[in-house]
Amino acid sequence: MPSSSPCYRHSFLFLALLSACFSTPGAADGTGGAGDGGDAAAMQALRRDLAPPGWGPGADHCAWRGVTCAAAGAGGVVTAIELPRRGLRGDFAAAAALRALARLDLSANSLSGGLSPAFGALTRLEYLDLSMNALTGAVPAALAGASALRFLNLSNNALSGAIPDDLRGLKKLQELQISGNNLTGSLPGWLARLPGLRVLSAYENALSGPIPPGLGLSSELQVLNLHSNALEGSIPSSLFELGNLQVLILTMNRLNGTIPDTIGRCRGLSNVRIGDNLLSGAIPASIGDATGLTYFEANTNDLSGGIPTQFARCANLTLLNLAYNRLAGEVPDVLGELRSLQELIVSGNGLCGEFPKSILRCRNLSKLDLSYNAFRGGLPESICNGSRMQFLLLDHNEFSGGIPAGIGGCTRLLELHLGSNNLSGEIPAEIGKVKSLQIVLNLSFNHFTGPLPHELGRLDKLVMLDLSSNEMSGQIPSDMRGMLSLIEVNLSNNRFSGAIPVFGPFQKSAASSFSGNAKLCGNPLNVDCGSIYGSNYRMDHRGISYRVALAVVGSCVLIFSLVSLVVALFMWREKQEKEEDAKKKAEAGEVVVAAPQVVASSVFIDSMQQAIDFQSCMKATLKDANEVSNGTFSTSYKAVMPSGMVVCVKKLKSVDRAVIHQQTKMIRELERLAHINHKNLVRPVGYVIYDDVALLLHQHMLNGTLLQLLHSSGGDTDGKKQKPDWPRLLSIAIDVAEGLAFLHQVATIHLDICSGNVFLDSHYNALLGEVEISKLLDPSKGTASISTVAGSFGYIPPGDGARQCVQLRRGPAGDPDIQATRGRRVRRGRGPRQVGAHRTSKG
Repeated sequence: MPSSSPCYRHSFLFLALLSACFSTPGAADGTGGAGDGGDAAAMQALRRDLAPPGWGPGADHCAWRGVTCAAAGAGGVVTAIELPRRGLRGDFAAAAALRALARLDLSANSLSGGLSPAFGALTRLEYLDLSMNALTGAVPAALAGASALRFLNLSNNALSGAIPDDLRGLKKLQELQISGNNLTGSLPGWLARLPGLRVLSAYENALSGPIPPGLGLSSELQVLNLHSNALEGSIPSSLFELGNLQVLILTMNRLNGTIPDTIGRCRGLSNVRIGDNLLSGAIPASIGDATGLTYFEANTNDLSGGIPTQFARCANLTLLNLAYNRLAGEVPDVLGELRSLQELIVSGNGLCGEFPKSILRCRNLSKLDLSYNAFRGGLPESICNGSRMQFLLLDHNEFSGGIPAGIGGCTRLLELHLGSNNLSGEIPAEIGKVKSLQIVLNLSFNHFTGPLPHELGRLDKLVMLDLSSNEMSGQIPSDMRGMLSLIEVNLSNNRFSGAIPVFGPFQKSAASSFSGNAKLCGNPLNVDCGSIYGSNYRMDHRGISYRVALAVVGSCVLIFSLVSLVVALFMWREKQEKEEDAKKKAEAGEVVVAAPQVVASSVFIDSMQQAIDFQSCMKATLKDANEVSNGTFSTSYKAVMPSGMVVCVKKLKSVDRAVIHQQTKMIRELERLAHINHKNLVRPVGYVIYDDVALLLHQHMLNGTLLQLLHSSGGDTDGKKQKPDWPRLLSIAIDVAEGLAFLHQVATIHLDICSGNVFLDSHYNALLGEVEISKLLDPSKGTASISTVAGSFGYIPPGDGARQCVQLRRGPAGDPDIQATRGRRVRRGRGPRQVGAHRTSKG
């Protein structure tokens, strides 16, 4: 016995250790109370305050949607809550009692009130995302107690005050995003002493003072975005010292000084946006060492010197924007080696020389803006050179000669500005080949002569035409009636004669659009043609008297009436024969089925082929009670299949039924769009084409359309209809923008962007509808004529700096970044900061 006692002692120690290993984790880490009772109570309180979908009152909180526990089972320790975009509103302070919480994501909801200081007690919290809510008040200094934080995102709220100095204790912080608030004060210097900081985003606030000089010495800093503040001082050269910076966005501040020479040390620098500041001096030649550069924007500064040839070494450069500076000299020929270049914008400088033909070697070039400079000489014959040119802005220069016939090769051109130059000769007929022109054709303030080419009438998508202040003569051709999308026209200060054609856009224009033409008469000038050409003037543009025209019209009406009568009699007789035949069949016991003839049909999704019944779809369109939405081109109905499945049926309106006769094109486009998968686009499920109607099938959206949401009354007892708040609308706007961006990438322009065509799924995610109709309609017929160009009013296809359909010349209104900035400034009640744009007109 004595000899075996050591074995017993060793066995006892082993069992004790084994017991300790299998004991409850909370007993060792201090979370036992939270796990057993505290977490359960906190989760029940959170359920009462927020009412997240899928959180039942009696269920195990570890089984709730978006909840992760360290151990399964009732009373488990909660380590993560992820509930983004759930439409939550109320108080979320109860989450601060979850002591083991490591991840909390409540972004894109409707949370309000202040951020509780109690979150600073969560020492295990590593990830906190409360962005896109409606939080107010200051950032609590107590948040520094959450010392394990690596990711902190409080952007797009209404937080105010300064960034607390106490947050210097967050030594493990890797991403700090506080953009889109009302924060004031300066950027604290301790940001430069966070060794792991990779992303600092504080744009769209009211921050002032300098950028901390040691910020670049943080070895991990990769993204710095501080645009739209009131920052002053120079750009610290230390930002580029360690060469890790990849994105630098400092636009719309008050920064001065020069661009540091050390910028070339960041070989991986891809995005530099430093426009709308007070920077001066030359662009350093070391910019060529940043060979990873993709975007470089330094517009609206006071930069001088020439355009560095070293840009040619940045092989991936896609956008180069140096507009509105004091640059001089010529555009370097070597820029033609930038095969990836898509946009070159150098307007508003002092550049000179002839048209830079070498730049036309950039076959991906979609925008060339040389306006407001001193370029001279003639325009090259192959001005587009087979490129993807969409925006060609050469106005306010000293170009001379005529418009080359090669302009007809610009088959993708949307906008052409040649105004305020010294161009002469006649407008070439080849201009009519540029049928893609949509936004503006501006040839004003030149020396063009001769008549208007009849081919202008082929530009059926063009919205604005400005030919003012030239020396053109002759009558305005009636062919211009083919410009079905025209909204604004200006033919003033020329030598046109005769009567202004009776054409909607002409009659609706101001008299000033035709003034300065001494021999022009008719509306809207309110000048009687008889007062110019004599009382016997009754001639149209082809010299045919009104009496002859009236006789021809009368004869046509009479013939049409007779033909219509004959056709009506024939149809009546055929109907009578069919009814008699059906009656005979019924008497003989035959079954008579009066169903429309199916021309073509298909269901794209294999799993739904058995569930779709086309006859049920057709019947659903016959009842007004099934109507879901009414768009420009179609009406949507809710259809319930015999299997119980619910689908959305779009019925093309009669004005666009000519599409039905183009079956091959229609089916091809629908099948192509069925393979396009994007989370913010409504995909077609199938189609059925009858003799006189086409039905397009889609997935049914439970929350209807944005139009219904905007006009719904809040406070419903079922909780389904609630007044849309800002975070939800912002989320919907982002979804719509992403859907539109994808459409533009695949060269599709939506014809009817409106709230009635934005559908909302069960989680209020927005999906764009009527996409397929944009590819099916004939732009020259019906209501599509204007919408093809400008869509619903307020929407136009994007282009950085594209002119809108309100005036002939504007600033960068189409820039998506600037539009977004303005939208957010409007939300916070701010006006845009004035910049020193200096545009003047000749004449």
